[in-house]
Amino acid sequence: MTIRRLLLVMLGGAIGTAARLGIGEVVPDASGLPLSILVANVVGALLIGVLAARLPRSSDLRVFLGTGVLGGFTTYSAFAVGSLTLWAQAPALAAAYVLLTLLLGFGAVAAGMRLGRRREERRA
Repeated sequence: MTIRRLLLVMLGGAIGTAARLGIGEVVPDASGLPLSILVANVVGALLIGVLAARLPRSSDLRVFLGTGVLGGFTTYSAFAVGSLTLWAQAPALAAAYVLLTLLLGFGAVAAGMRLGRRREERRA
């Protein structure tokens, strides 16, 4: 690891975390359902899929955008806390939320990887 790459991750993380805060301000949670976290994680999964298909793992841009920005934007810990908090109020809704998050996340990554492939690769 170089200092430059560490700084790229730190800067990207600050940007991604601020963007996640912004999503929380724009997308209100409804009846204890952490919708803002769902939106952040699904959008982040889609974009991570695009990056994974487009940029080499060793790319500084992938480190900045993937590990930094999108790593700060998506959040497993908030997903876990939100899910457990919801479980205390409505276990069936919490289970549905967890399943929906996983399915949408996997689907978003798959769609992002497909979108990220070059046009000629998609035709093959």
